[in-house]
Amino acid sequence: MEFPQDLKYTKDHEWVRIEGDVATIGITDFAQHELGDIVYVDITTGTELGAGEVFGTVEAVKTVSDLFLPLSGTVTEVNSELEGNPELVNQDPYGKGWMAKIKISNSEEAGELMSAADYEALVG
Repeated sequence: MEFPQDLKYTKDHEWVRIEGDVATIGITDFAQHELGDIVYVDITTGTELGAGEVFGTVEAVKTVSDLFLPLSGTVTEVNSELEGNPELVNQDPYGKGWMAKIKISNSEEAGELMSAADYEALVG
């Protein structure tokens, strides 16, 4: 199981890559293993949401799970490659399987996210 050190993590199994006021978000390797084969990703764009609010869903063969926004902000971009290839989330969760980009509205919330070591301990 991978836990890239340059990312931040949530207890809800999302990962976050912060670059300036933009955060790229996806689900962790652990989460995609637990869900199984991903068949559909649905993400809401253009609405300002608070940290912890649902911004979409990920559908696997056996279940549908909510996606929770790790930081307050507005979803500005969705990974369009997932429309035809949702299995990218399983194949490359930290790369080609990213789900959304947000414009962060409260950067102080980043301090509340987990480090790779903390997340590994959570799921370990």
